[in-house]
Amino acid sequence: MPTSDCEVRDPRIRRTRQLLQSALRNLLQTTAFDDISVLDIAEAATVNRATFYDHYTDKFALFEAMVAGDFHSLLEERNVRFDGTCSSAIRAIVLAVCDYLSERYSGAFQPLMDAAITAAIRRILVEGMRTRHPEATALPPDLIANAASWAIYGAVRQWLETPNHPPAEHIAPLISALILPIIESASSV
Repeated sequence: MPTSDCEVRDPRIRRTRQLLQSALRNLLQTTAFDDISVLDIAEAATVNRATFYDHYTDKFALFEAMVAGDFHSLLEERNVRFDGTCSSAIRAIVLAVCDYLSERYSGAFQPLMDAAITAAIRRILVEGMRTRHPEATALPPDLIANAASWAIYGAVRQWLETPNHPPAEHIAPLISALILPIIESASSV
């Protein structure tokens, strides 16, 4: 199974995963996550439990895929691409995280949201760094992207949780300035 729903090419698999994610999204509007079972999700998606488990290990994996998919859709809508060099792309990613968390952040799902968004950011950064630096470096792109993704996410979370925080447009360049040296370490090590 691909590591990301973004990598799925088969339209039948994509459709089934979209049904499952949509079912979970709809259930979350009326039911607490802890009270939702895999059977509830499968029934709402009009698939059987075995089909659910063909696609996801549990409802937590489904939630993570749903959040990551929503975040990737936001980046796609904004035409955000990272090629390993563009500081404006880092700023656009930071702004997307600010906007996504401002609209959808929920303390109840904090650990799941943390994992899903950082994984999505990491995936984008790794892809861009491998495009720019396909040769081996002292630090693997995965390590650099992991550090940068958590730094972006942590800074945005801190911004979001700060009372009377400035607009995202003001904080994004500051966070980007903190992140760029981490990203640039891929070429300087």
